[in-house]
Amino acid sequence: MGTIQINNLSFKYDQMVDNLFNNINLSIDESWKLGLIGRNGRGKTTLLNILLGNLEYQGQVVSNLNFHYYPQPVSDMSKTTKEIALEISGLADYDIWRVETELEKLQVSLDILDQQFETLSPGERTKVLLAVLFIDDDGFQLIDEPTNHLDIDGRKLVSDYLRTKKAFIVISHDRNFLNEIIDHVISINRNDIDVYKGNFDTWEHEKNLQDTYEADQKRQLTKDINKLHDSAVKKENWSRQTEKGKKKNISMDKHANLDKGFIGAKSAKMMKKAKSMQHRVDDSLNTKKTLLKNIEIDDPISLNYAEISHLKNLIEVNDLLLKNRNVETPKVSFKLPRNHVLALMGRNGIGKTTIFKQILGIAQPFECSGSIVVPSSVKISYLAQEYDLHGTIRELAERKKVEPEMVFSNLRKLGFERELFDNNIEEMSQGQKRKVALAVSLSEQANLYLWDEPFNYLDVITRDQIVDAIHKQHPTMLIIDHDLGLIDEIADQKLILKK
Repeated sequence: MGTIQINNLSFKYDQMVDNLFNNINLSIDESWKLGLIGRNGRGKTTLLNILLGNLEYQGQVVSNLNFHYYPQPVSDMSKTTKEIALEISGLADYDIWRVETELEKLQVSLDILDQQFETLSPGERTKVLLAVLFIDDDGFQLIDEPTNHLDIDGRKLVSDYLRTKKAFIVISHDRNFLNEIIDHVISINRNDIDVYKGNFDTWEHEKNLQDTYEADQKRQLTKDINKLHDSAVKKENWSRQTEKGKKKNISMDKHANLDKGFIGAKSAKMMKKAKSMQHRVDDSLNTKKTLLKNIEIDDPISLNYAEISHLKNLIEVNDLLLKNRNVETPKVSFKLPRNHVLALMGRNGIGKTTIFKQILGIAQPFECSGSIVVPSSVKISYLAQEYDLHGTIRELAERKKVEPEMVFSNLRKLGFERELFDNNIEEMSQGQKRKVALAVSLSEQANLYLWDEPFNYLDVITRDQIVDAIHKQHPTMLIIDHDLGLIDEIADQKLILKK
C-alpha cells in the first residue's frame, strides 16, 4: 500500500522572514481522496510542488507514489488540442484513445481534439487537462483549483468524474464541490497542519468545536490569571510592609516586646505564597499562549459604497442582443434596483462577460441592438474575471486613484501577509492576486459594483467576509458566479441566460 510520509518538513521562500512550514509531520494513505484547505498564501500549492520535487526543503518526504499535477503547463496555445494532449501525456499518436476515453466520461465532444487549444472555452480546457491527468491509473493526482471558470453544470460533471477516481489531493474553495468528492481533509492552519477524516463539513464542524473550546479556555484562564496576580501582589506587599514595620519598631524601641520570630516566619510564609502564585500565573500564561494559535483572523470588511438615494434603478437593459460571426448572446432585459444584488447566470460561453463589458462601455467586436441605460452620475467599480496586475500594490492603487493605505487595510483584514505589500504582484499566487484586485474594488468609492466571478481562487474565510459585508451594506451589485450556494446567500434576483 502506498503512502506519503512527511517528517519534520520546514520551508520558506527566499523573500520570507518566517517559515511557511515549520517541522510539519504528516502521514497520508494512497487510498484517500483529500481536500487541501487553507487561507490564500498559506502554502497549498507550495505543498503540492514540494511533493512533486520542484522545491528544496528541510526535512524528509518519503513516498512510492507517482505524482501528476493539474493544471499542466501548455507550451503553445496555438497547437491543436490533440497535439497538446500527446505532448503533456507523453503518449504516442496511436494511444490517443486513452485520452478520448476520459473525455467521453467528461461528456466532451471528441471533435475538439482537432481544434486549436486557444479556441476552447475555459471549461473545455479544464476538462481536457483533467482527462490527460487521469490516463495513468497508477498515478496519484494533485489537482489545483479545478472548478475555477467552470459553470454550475461543469462543476457537477467534474465532481461526478472525480468520484469515480480512486485517490487524489485537490485544492478547492468550493465547499459544495469538496463535500461531494473527498473523504479526508488536510487543513493548513495558521501554525500547523492537521488531517481530518471526513468532508469539508466535518472539518468545519470539528474546527469550530476546537475554536470554541480554546476561546472558552482562554477566557477562564484570563479570569484565573487576574485573580492569582492580584492575590500574589497583595501577599507580596503585606510581606514587604511587615518586614519594614518590624525593622522600624526594632530600631525605635530595642526593648519592644515583639515576637520577632513569629512575625518573620509569617512574613516569609506570605512571600513564599506570593511567589508560588506568581509561578502559577506564569504557568497559566504559558498555557494561554498555546491557545487560539489556529483561530483564523476574520475582521469584518466593508465596501466603500455610496448609495444614490434619488435613483430607483441603476441599470436598465431592454432587449439587449450582441452578435458577430461566431457568437450571439441571448436577448436580455432586466432592471437593477438600488440596494439589490442581481446574479447573472448561465453556462460558460453564453455571453455573461460580454454583457458586462457592454454595460461598462468597453469596445467589443459585436453588433448591438436594444438599449442600456446607466446614469452618467453612477460610479462603477469593476472586478474583472481576468486581470492584468503589475507592479507593487501601492503603484496599482495610485493608478486606480485609490488611497493605498485603504487598500493595505482591506488586505490585512483579508488575511494578506504584510510582508508581501512591497512585492511585485506578478510574483504572487492566484489567490493573492485575486485579493489585491478585490481590495482595490472594496476601496474604490462606488454606487454600483460589477463583479465577474469574484470568488475564484479565494479561500472560504474571505468568501464569508464578503458575504457578511454584502448582507450588512446591501450594495447595488451585478455579479457573475457559478457557486450556487453563494449565489443563494447573496442574490436578491437571479437572471438565468438561456438559448
